[in-house]
Amino acid sequence: MPQIPATMTALVLNGHGGFDQLELRHDVPVPAPASGEVLIRVAAAGVNNTDINTRIGWYSKTVEGGTDPDDAAKGSMDAASDDATWGGTALRFPHIQGADVCGYIADVGAGVAESRIGERVIVEPCWPIVFADGTADVCYLGSECPGGFAQYVAVPAANAKQINAGLSDVELASFPCSYSTAMNLVTRSGVAPGETVLVTGASGGVGSAAVQIAKAVGARIIAVASSSKAEAISALGADQVVDRSASLGEVVAAGSVDVVIDVVGGDGFPNLLDCLKPRGRYATSGAIAGPLVELDLRTLYLKDLSLIGCTVLDDGVFDRLVELINDGTIRPLVAKTYPLAQIIQAQQDFLQKTHVGKLVLEIPE
Repeated sequence: MPQIPATMTALVLNGHGGFDQLELRHDVPVPAPASGEVLIRVAAAGVNNTDINTRIGWYSKTVEGGTDPDDAAKGSMDAASDDATWGGTALRFPHIQGADVCGYIADVGAGVAESRIGERVIVEPCWPIVFADGTADVCYLGSECPGGFAQYVAVPAANAKQINAGLSDVELASFPCSYSTAMNLVTRSGVAPGETVLVTGASGGVGSAAVQIAKAVGARIIAVASSSKAEAISALGADQVVDRSASLGEVVAAGSVDVVIDVVGGDGFPNLLDCLKPRGRYATSGAIAGPLVELDLRTLYLKDLSLIGCTVLDDGVFDRLVELINDGTIRPLVAKTYPLAQIIQAQQDFLQKTHVGKLVLEIPE
């Protein structure tokens, strides 16, 4: 069994706010895997919207606006601290973020076979937890529990999925959060071969993954992104790319879309529903342009639409994602890599939204 150090390097969030709340420390205790858990030596971890949203307290219901870059940089967002996690509870500081993990099993807890030590794995980033009083909730990696912006992280053994694909650690770290979210959106909305799917935010991590996954199902893809990224999005499988600044109703015919996969929200929400056919499905997992939208209930009920929120993964969704990774059906899309110490630069670049795909942190051994 490899020697496990007592302390590790980790990127610690000390409170809600700006970049000044991020601290690289070298004295953080290495977690011990509990019964049924594995300890992973993290090799790479992806950067996500949720890292920034959690840092600035955007998940608090007191916040009504989108993820503004100035707020994300300066931490000026006025958010309550008692409901700022995905699950609507308070975050405990200091805290280690990071929902995307690729690494190697370094140790195992009771009940886990020692033969798993050495496996290269990616982590399914959410799992159920049951409290002493019998109530249940969901733990999200990097939100309700410590995440992958560290040299080591402990997770349930069942959530550490062995990977056999011939990809680099950085490439594999681009998959867990964004691609599982996209897979869940496609699965929950019931995308079928031959259907037309409109994907917003198509150049981002979730959007670019949704384009690939829905295309693999056999759907026709309309992607919404900036025109400067049209070529890259088309290469992923989009049949049509609509500039995000265009008037959607003038480009996409009303009642022509079977499924909308949306991570943007904001003022454009009503136009997305107008695009849907009768009995169309709208699925969302984000709201970067704003969480409060205008809904005409007549549009909803007269068209028999289904609105679907997607966060917790359905059973089998992540396992199916692993199959697609291992057989090469979907491919990683890494825009840039950074050492963990350059997390602020990575988040600054992320906020500029000039990249296509994922930004990934390399974690030092």
